Amino acid sequence: MLHWLVEAAEQLRAFSCYFLCEVHVRQLQLDELYAVLSAVKNGEMREAEAIHRLSRSPHWVWTAIDPVTKLLLAIDGGPRTLAMAQCVVHQVARLLAPDCRPLFLTDGYMDYFTAILTHFGHWVQPERRQATGPAPKPRWMPLPQLLYAQVIKTVRRRRLVRVCH
Repeated sequence: MLHWLVEAAEQLRAFSCYFLCEVHVRQLQLDELYAVLSAVKNGEMREAEAIHRLSRSPHWVWTAIDPVTKLLLAIDGGPRTLAMAQCVVHQVARLLAPDCRPLFLTDGYMDYFTAILTHFGHWVQPERRQATGPAPKPRWMPLPQLLYAQVIKTVRRRRLVRVCH
């Protein structure tokens, strides 16, 4: 059975690589999930305890999905780090068409901003403010067509109490 599953996974990877190229999407939601949340839902664990566990756990599932078509562009597993955020954004960047710049939507995890800016940014040489002196250093800036938004939800007692954009 395990051998069959490995073969099926290889076929699915090849299928995805062949068909998922130069994708055009309007929105892209990036999120990371952890399995302990099912214990909270079932009442086996309090939310505070789950958050404490999440902060030091290496077992996260990273996803990138188009919320309109429900197309799952990337899924990966690993720790909650900048390197993993960059890996997922890199997987997505390879799949998008060259002229496609979707609206990136994330939660409050700040490493997404760095990862997105790494892949969808460029060097800009600032203009000189003075005629003499050293030239200003180039700066890494977002591409003009980059669209990025964070939606941070605060939930208390299973009720949404605040949304920050």
